[in-house]
Amino acid sequence: MPQFRHERHKSPSKLLHPRELILALPPLRSKINLSRIVRTASCCGVRRIITGGSTKLDPTIARDGVDQVEIESRRSLLPVLKKLKQNGYQIVGLEQTTNSENLHTFQFARKSVFVIGHERQGLTEDVLAVLDNVIEIPVYGLPYSYNVATAASMALYEYCRQYPDG
Repeated sequence: MPQFRHERHKSPSKLLHPRELILALPPLRSKINLSRIVRTASCCGVRRIITGGSTKLDPTIARDGVDQVEIESRRSLLPVLKKLKQNGYQIVGLEQTTNSENLHTFQFARKSVFVIGHERQGLTEDVLAVLDNVIEIPVYGLPYSYNVATAASMALYEYCRQYPDG
């Protein structure tokens, strides 16, 4: 039988090249959700988050992510999403919509932007109009959707599973 020894704060895995993944967030209601997303993004090797709202974080939640992730605050996500699309990024919404694709079977482009929906309103119509794809995470019980930070974590995990080396 194998023996296990706890290794707290093990060194991060090395990426062969930087992740070409950006997160784009609407103004979120809770700095706790933003802080959780920043922490998870940092753990996944994501280095850039663009937010349409406040960048106030809870450092006890975001932890080292505060220093590892560049957070840009913009008045509107639309112009930056359009520019990223022109620069070859696949713009992927995380939302429940018609024609959304299941997270479990979706193949991400290495160069992607995840556009995360607002906690209550989701993604706005103007943002939906610029997306290349929409992914949805299956829900098997109530409530009808996951918490925004939890959903972002699940999508980040799947992207990292598909591109473990960066």
